[in-house]
Amino acid sequence: MASSRQNSKPVVFIGAAGQMCRIAVERFAIASNNPLVLSDINTSVLEALAASLPKGRATITKLDLFDRAALVDAIRGAALVVLGAGPYTRTSEPVLTACLEAKVPYLDFDDDMESTQAALGLAERANEAGVPCYIGCGASPGMTNVMAVDVARDLDSVDALDVCWLVGDERPDVGKAVLEHLMHIAAGPCLTWADGKATVNESWVETGYAPMVGKVGETLLYETAHPEPVTLPRFFPHATRIRCIGGLGPPPMNGIARGLGNAVRRQALPIEDAIGFLHELVTKPPSSAGWGQALTTLAEQFRGGDITVNELFALAGHATQALDPWRHALMGMIEQIWAGECTTGEVLGFIISSARGQTYENHSSLLVRAVGTKNGHPAVAIKRTPKSGKDAYLMKNMGTVTGTACAAFMVMAVESAGQRSGVFCPEDWAEPAAFYQALEKVGVAKDEIIERL
Repeated sequence: MASSRQNSKPVVFIGAAGQMCRIAVERFAIASNNPLVLSDINTSVLEALAASLPKGRATITKLDLFDRAALVDAIRGAALVVLGAGPYTRTSEPVLTACLEAKVPYLDFDDDMESTQAALGLAERANEAGVPCYIGCGASPGMTNVMAVDVARDLDSVDALDVCWLVGDERPDVGKAVLEHLMHIAAGPCLTWADGKATVNESWVETGYAPMVGKVGETLLYETAHPEPVTLPRFFPHATRIRCIGGLGPPPMNGIARGLGNAVRRQALPIEDAIGFLHELVTKPPSSAGWGQALTTLAEQFRGGDITVNELFALAGHATQALDPWRHALMGMIEQIWAGECTTGEVLGFIISSARGQTYENHSSLLVRAVGTKNGHPAVAIKRTPKSGKDAYLMKNMGTVTGTACAAFMVMAVESAGQRSGVFCPEDWAEPAAFYQALEKVGVAKDEIIERL
């Protein structure tokens, strides 16, 4: 239900045509009566979004965020500016600094490590300008940061934190910016927190397990380059280990990500080609994507029987001689088999289903695990999102949880107008109880928010 308080200043969304930002718009509108300004370089998508809101609630404007003068003019006098356009490695700096120039509050759901560090470097400037800048206000980072603070309160001391995410099979509803982020974190170094200090690991190499979904047991996850291990040590300075581990569903997708990431890192494959390949893989049917015949041929050669890894490697090489990205993707899946992370049956089933254009049931989730002490004894505390899938409001997919969490952070930011200035990560300002209440304000049922294991 929208607040009865009259808010005349508009909330400006930049990149409002994006899937996650559209959800943030819709769900923030439930809890607030601020006028909404929806801006993007592509305004055709915004017309339907504005039409879905109460008449007169939203206005549409075409905006190139890299046009500095137009950007500053568009945001001047806003109650809050929300940046939903990625990748944040390119978009965060121009919009955040424009907000400092115009002296208006800023909020994003930045999930890139480098731009997070750059934003934190502007803290003194933001404080001097009297402007609050809320960064990383999505699902991961964002809701996971709040969960980390929450779960740590179940212990007397915290030695280690695992921030965990799982993205299910969301084909074909996957945006290109999401895939660019995936390649960015799969191909680059992983800045993490180990042995009580900042450490650089290789992405998608170190693994861990967590009970991500229902009662299905432990899910294999991979260490990824994410902002939480960069920002949370400021809040937990005595922790010896803070890492972010995540996974994709179905499991062979992790092999594809790692195979492509390795190829990009070795400069054997341009990152643009890897992103384009992934985009076709997840958004287009095989018959129109150009790789359907290769997959069909490969699947036919398997004949549905058990094969050795060497036979799989030979068939993969034979079927994909002219398809360089597929060669790297298949090598990633083969490495999963060698490492015992997947069976040949799982890889074969994925290849056959992909060749047929079939998808898997989608289950996404967030989980945070703290290891430390309680009453003088070793203890573990875990909290996670309890419900996922097509009937969930919060965790229907990663887009819904990111957009919904962003809307909740927005509610808190607008309600606390004038109370702070500087650059803030979620753990710096969002009290867990207040954040969970804000989730309810934007439509999330209480039994969908958090459960303790």
